[in-house]
Amino acid sequence: MRHNVIYKQRGVSLSGLLLWSVVLIFVAILGMKLLPVYREYAAIKTTLVLMANDPVLQNSTKAEIRKSFNRQAQIDDISVVHGGDIQINKENGQAVLSIIYSVKTPLFANISLYFDFNVSSDK
Repeated sequence: MRHNVIYKQRGVSLSGLLLWSVVLIFVAILGMKLLPVYREYAAIKTTLVLMANDPVLQNSTKAEIRKSFNRQAQIDDISVVHGGDIQINKENGQAVLSIIYSVKTPLFANISLYFDFNVSSDK
């Protein structure tokens, strides 16, 4: 005796596989474009905080602070900002360093991503 039981087909169809592949590739490309931008942001933030807390630089001139940032930027592979972009203020005897900058990174074809950053040593 044979029963007429209809089994449901399970699994991903070819069109479903292609759709998920396109989505996964798009997310991977987006991640590869965003990662360097945020890695550089983190390096700038770390450099500013370390410089603001450095007791040697507390009594330095603005030119010396900018020169020190340029040296550290070469080590950390920071290329979007330079020492001349730093705003230097004194608050309660503590140096507060800040930089406002923008980054435009191409995504594909004529589509780009634009980022605005406001990095400060006190935030």
